[in-house]
Amino acid sequence: MENSNLLSQSSSLILIIILSLIFVSIGVLYSKKNQGLNNYLVANRNVKTFSLTTSLVASALGAWVLFGPASAATWGGIGAVIGYALGTAFPLFILIFLGEKFRKFFPKGKTLIEVIRIKFKKKLFKLILFLTIFYMFIFLIAEVTAVSMLVNYISGTSLWITSSIVIVSSLIYTLYGGLRASIFTDNIQFIIIILLFLFSFNYLISLNSNEFSIEFISKNKPNLLSSSNLTNFTAGITFFIAVAATNLFHQGNWQRVYAAKNIKILKKSLIISFFIIIPIVFFMGFSGLVAVSENSNVIADLAFFSLLLKDQSTSIAVIVIILGISLTISSIDTLINAISSIVLVDGSKILKIRGDYQKISKTIIILLSFIAFAFSSRGISILYLFLLADLLCCSAVLSVFYSFYNNKITEKKIYFAILLGLFSGLILFPSTDFSKSILIGVLFPVSDFPTFMSQSLLFMSFLAATLCPILAWKIK
Repeated sequence: MENSNLLSQSSSLILIIILSLIFVSIGVLYSKKNQGLNNYLVANRNVKTFSLTTSLVASALGAWVLFGPASAATWGGIGAVIGYALGTAFPLFILIFLGEKFRKFFPKGKTLIEVIRIKFKKKLFKLILFLTIFYMFIFLIAEVTAVSMLVNYISGTSLWITSSIVIVSSLIYTLYGGLRASIFTDNIQFIIIILLFLFSFNYLISLNSNEFSIEFISKNKPNLLSSSNLTNFTAGITFFIAVAATNLFHQGNWQRVYAAKNIKILKKSLIISFFIIIPIVFFMGFSGLVAVSENSNVIADLAFFSLLLKDQSTSIAVIVIILGISLTISSIDTLINAISSIVLVDGSKILKIRGDYQKISKTIIILLSFIAFAFSSRGISILYLFLLADLLCCSAVLSVFYSFYNNKITEKKIYFAILLGLFSGLILFPSTDFSKSILIGVLFPVSDFPTFMSQSLLFMSFLAATLCPILAWKIK
């Protein structure tokens, strides 16, 4: 990533350290009076509307939001923008119904995996546990990589420096205070994030007042807005399916479902969060449409920053770093606590190790964090791995959650349905250059298939992984 050196390395480093220390201090000091396993896992089940809402939003919006929606918009058009926005917020809408059902039938639940283990047998439980941890681990790597590359772009700071500071600071207060610390720091991070987003959006529009419109995009890149452009349609559906499905397996969301003081607070918080997230993600995506309309050669990942930092303002660079660090730590502490809670609650059913599982869970998350640091400090693109994690979640999402509404779907059917979804999705899943798949291009020539299929492999794979499991439900 080419850096613009808007800040010196020493300035950006001081800024990151100060901000990280503030969050660590707040998290540790607050957690001292809120210790205990119940606080660590579900915040004593007494979180109120404001705290739950801010935590849901801050946890959902990571550093990815500065890169992903705008990048997707440069090739997926308005469809990708809408799909990304709705896909990010939609799981919160679904949790209004699933959350009420889970709290009613499994009132003492702490994790989604635990509820699946109680309802079904160990075979399915192990599969969903692997799927969930794999997805959240990839998410962890993606977040740390994104913020490290952002700081590197602005100041040239080495990736490993930012990675280590962000990971270590998040680990310190999250492993000490658990969910209670995560939610409290989310409250502060939410305020910072919203204020800086509002400032950035206002500045962005004023700086690009002539370009920030549908008319400008329509004039320069009409295909990105065209309803007849198939890519807009397929990109929108792909992002909606992928993002929505994976977020339903995010343990951080399920912890907050059980942390809410009551059902009324849970529903209210989820609804408010839903309506806060949509415009933020949509605006970020729209900035990508504007950026590529202004410059067809814009680097997709930097679409948002190409507009925001075009006048090389140092003060805006400082704001971007503060925003990026706040977004990252707010999502990383959620991921750390989520993975730790899964191991703590359900680890003994897999590991068969005697000992203090709170210590074991912390040891495992530190090990995973070290691996995440190793990946992120090298700046390796993990988009492909992220898409694979999304595919795994898509193959399981309908079968797992529909089973809580239809008791006729047995564990055996669900297991078979997930495997069928995985097989269907994987044989269509594109290669790293997105030119072929196992079915199209390897087993059979690309020329044997309609152009639509060969050019929409990602869309076809996600559609197959999500819908094919329904066939397994019909087997008697």
